[in-house]
Amino acid sequence: MERPSKQRFQLTSNQLKLIALVSMTIDHVGLMLLPQHIIFRIVGRLAFPIFAFMIGEGCRYTSHPGRYLGTVFGVGAVGQIVYLIAAQSLYQRILITFSFSIVLIYMLQWSRKKEGMRWLACALAFLLAAFLCEGLPHLLPGTDFGIDYGFSGVLLPVLVFLGDTDWEKLTGAAIGLLFVCLQTGSVQWFSLVSLLLLACYHGKRGKRKLKYLFYIYYPVHLVVIWGIGLLLSGN
Repeated sequence: MERPSKQRFQLTSNQLKLIALVSMTIDHVGLMLLPQHIIFRIVGRLAFPIFAFMIGEGCRYTSHPGRYLGTVFGVGAVGQIVYLIAAQSLYQRILITFSFSIVLIYMLQWSRKKEGMRWLACALAFLLAAFLCEGLPHLLPGTDFGIDYGFSGVLLPVLVFLGDTDWEKLTGAAIGLLFVCLQTGSVQWFSLVSLLLLACYHGKRGKRKLKYLFYIYYPVHLVVIWGIGLLLSGN
C-alpha cells in the first residue's frame, strides 16, 4: 500500500501578517520604551520582510489598485503625524516606504504595455524614488529626514512582485533582503530568518478578512506605546 505523501507546513497570508504584527509591536516597544534591551529589536526584524512580501502580493492580486495605494499611504500619513508629535521627527516610517514600492510596481505594470515612451517614465520614477531615499536626506542637514530602509527597502516588494512562481517570489525577497542587510547592517541580519516563514506561504489568504485590522492597528499601537512612554516618564 502506497504511503500518503507528507504535506509541508503551510502558512496563510493572515497568519504571516499576524506574526509580523506581533514582531512589529515588540520592535516598537523596544525602540520607544526599552532601547537598552536589544532582544526586542532582534525579534522585530521579522516584521519588515513579511509585510514587504505581502505588499508585493497585494499589488498582484488587488482589484482596486488606487484604493490599495490610497489606504497604505493614508494609514502611513496618520502614523507619520503620530510619530512627528511623539518624537519630533521627520523620519519617514515603513508605510511611506511601501507607498513608494506600490507606485513603482504600478509604473512597471503601466510600462509593460509598451506604448510610446512609457519605459522612460518608469525609469524616471525609479530614479526619483532613489533620489528621495538616498539623495534628499543628504540635502537636508540638521534634520533626521530619511526613508525607512532606504531605496533597497523600497525595491524589496518590487522584486517579490516580479516573481511568477513561489520560488521566484522567495528568491526576489531573498535578494532584496540581502541588499537591505548590506545597507543597514547590525541586527538587520536577523531578518533573514523571515525567509523560513515565507517559504511556508502557500498563496492563500485564510478564512477571515483581516486587512482592516492591520491598517487600524498600525497607528493605534503607536499611540498606545507613546502614551505608555509618557506615563512612565511622568510627563
